[in-house]
Amino acid sequence: MQRQIRAVYDDSTVTVYQAYSPDIADPAVRAGRFVPPFKRDRMTWIKPSFLWMMYRCGWASKPGQERVLAVSITRAGFEWALANASLSHYERSVHPDRATWQRDLKRAPTRVQWDPERDLRLRELPYRSLQVGLGGAAAVLYVDEWTTGITDVTPLVGEIRALLDSGDEPGANRLLPVERVYPLPAGVAAHLHADPPGH
Repeated sequence: MQRQIRAVYDDSTVTVYQAYSPDIADPAVRAGRFVPPFKRDRMTWIKPSFLWMMYRCGWASKPGQERVLAVSITRAGFEWALANASLSHYERSVHPDRATWQRDLKRAPTRVQWDPERDLRLRELPYRSLQVGLGGAAAVLYVDEWTTGITDVTPLVGEIRALLDSGDEPGANRLLPVERVYPLPAGVAAHLHADPPGH
């Protein structure tokens, strides 16, 4: 269970999280998709783990990350992004040599990074959580084809944080999105150096 994707998903979509300033978040929520001033020519990172997003944005307290968005995207698009990704760091067990990894990283439209998952207090857990960086063609597909809806979950973030601040961890835990292990196709799991299906 070292490297699994845990996410909210159904038969056709999966939820990922991003945090932005109100300038980007407000138009996106109104349109149900990313619109200017969102820049599709920059790499954008999506995170299936709610608590890893909380770690990254400091419970929506960091400048430029005051609004947390739950973005619903197609599973087909998500799996395309994973299948076409390069690991963001060199791993001897995956890549024949560092030069090959660097070449793959430069060509790939997406990249993946495995970071320690977090608990409610944002402490490191002994297993990994996935981030996916979308660039080039992948960022365009994300905006134009994969996104099926955008929800501002900043109020939920505030509610959970308030419960934590008051010492009510069970209450905070009950409000967390229920994430399940995402059933990666075996070939994609191997490509990402993730745990094989069923582990």
